[in-house]
Amino acid sequence: MRAEAQVTALSWIPSDAISGLMRAPFDAGITHCDAPPPDHLGDTGSSLEDLRAADRFRFANVLRAWIDVDAQGVIAGCGYAGGAILGSTTVHVPGVVHRFEAFALPDLQSEPELVEGGTAVRFQQTCGGRTGLPAPRRVRRKPYVQWQAPLVWSTLELTLRSDGTSSYSLLGASRFPRHWIYDQTGARAAKSGLTAFKDWYRKSFGRHSPWGDQDSPALVTAVESALERSLSAHLMGGGNKPKILRVKAGATLVTEGDPGDGMFLLLDGVLRAEKQGERLAEYGPGALLGEHASLQQGPRTATLVAVTACRVAVVRAEDLDRGARETLAEGHRNEEVPPARQP
Repeated sequence: MRAEAQVTALSWIPSDAISGLMRAPFDAGITHCDAPPPDHLGDTGSSLEDLRAADRFRFANVLRAWIDVDAQGVIAGCGYAGGAILGSTTVHVPGVVHRFEAFALPDLQSEPELVEGGTAVRFQQTCGGRTGLPAPRRVRRKPYVQWQAPLVWSTLELTLRSDGTSSYSLLGASRFPRHWIYDQTGARAAKSGLTAFKDWYRKSFGRHSPWGDQDSPALVTAVESALERSLSAHLMGGGNKPKILRVKAGATLVTEGDPGDGMFLLLDGVLRAEKQGERLAEYGPGALLGEHASLQQGPRTATLVAVTACRVAVVRAEDLDRGARETLAEGHRNEEVPPARQP
């Protein structure tokens, strides 16, 4: 019997992930950010090839693997399939439209490893390369400027068991762009929590990559709810854009017990909710937080701490109807008093 499984990392550039001078070519329409990928791969018009043809992502890491299991349930063979699917960068200048194809580096695939007492095989794959559009960066030797795009990548791990079940994780990824993870069924299941454009732009070359001697650990968060996606689009796409805060790693956004009824839309990074010093949950981009205080007309019910550097949009509670806030609160019911620690 042959069992197969797949996990896919799709990497794309969100509109709010670039700021400062580097945003100028995007704002001028010379190049573009990407619309959020679909929630499910494989629907009509949403296959990887459809998205690639429409210039909707920068690259995809498709880790597909198989095992052969004999009649006694022993794994008799295994192997990889899939690999990198690189996108492109379309550039518009007056009178000219040109598509720059990305340059793929060799896929890095570890030797399949028997695990879980020989009843499963673990696979690990790194895919990526150089983005399509060359960019200038300063170097220490003449001519002191090098026209070369930084590297992008993701590292996936997939465990496939003799009973046909599987599990996966995102082990590492470049700090830019955003990486979304799709499971065996094509459903979006997780996302990287941080995009650090400046750090990526300056450092993701040579040895500072899996093709050199280091990877970048990935901060993975659960996906936001459908309601949060809808409300986020409404808040960020309206005429009155909310104020954007930058919160340093380790800093506290709000403290339990403090007054305040505003809400927060996490644009980038990871926030941790704490109550009475106990960790409740960690939230990634797209999460809407802080609705409890507005509903109860009381103090903050939890402390929000920045696990990484974060960008947060400050949202007025009155900009969201009460029904939407109540639904959000139902999804955040972990903001309850944690059980007392045992002596």
